[in-house]
Amino acid sequence: MQADFSIECGADDECLEIPWASEDGTLCYVDLKQNPALMENLEEARRFPELAEFLRNANSRTSAFQTAKCDAGFTRELTLEDEIFETTGKFWCYIDLFFTTPEKRASFEKNKSVAESLEARLEQEPDTPAAVEFLVRRCYFHGEIPTDGFYITCYVFGYSDGEEEARQFWGTALRLLEGSLGKVSAEMWGIRHDSGRTKPT
Repeated sequence: MQADFSIECGADDECLEIPWASEDGTLCYVDLKQNPALMENLEEARRFPELAEFLRNANSRTSAFQTAKCDAGFTRELTLEDEIFETTGKFWCYIDLFFTTPEKRASFEKNKSVAESLEARLEQEPDTPAAVEFLVRRCYFHGEIPTDGFYITCYVFGYSDGEEEARQFWGTALRLLEGSLGKVSAEMWGIRHDSGRTKPT
């Protein structure tokens, strides 16, 4: 699988605020970590069960992360980077992730290290018409004590001339990302296996 990561922390680069809301107020941040039942309110999760499963695991108790935003769909608008797959369409999604703990949110090195680790893990997966990209960006966390920090945008693509097959490749790539993210979380929490059960060390 093709994988890549980059840093987008310049003054003109995209950034995020937590919590966020659209200008018209119709869309807003949903804290799935604290309120997993609210997933039922997300249109993307209802339309794409693959994405719902990813969100469920990324926001689970054992995950070191939580999600901020996402979207998904099929398009025939391809970029120069897509040309190597020699198809006319791609199924795509993006998911914005950030660390659950404030200390890690504030660390550029922690965010960069995770993006690099995910890239390296997924590059080792079998060759398939799919790609992932990780972008480390700035985030502004509002709360009792506002803080500046970082988040990671994860792009996942599946390529094919047909939407159904492109979605299948996308779903496979999304599951692989989910698995890699789970392993990264386990390493960060110091999870060990004991008699088939996972426990924090």
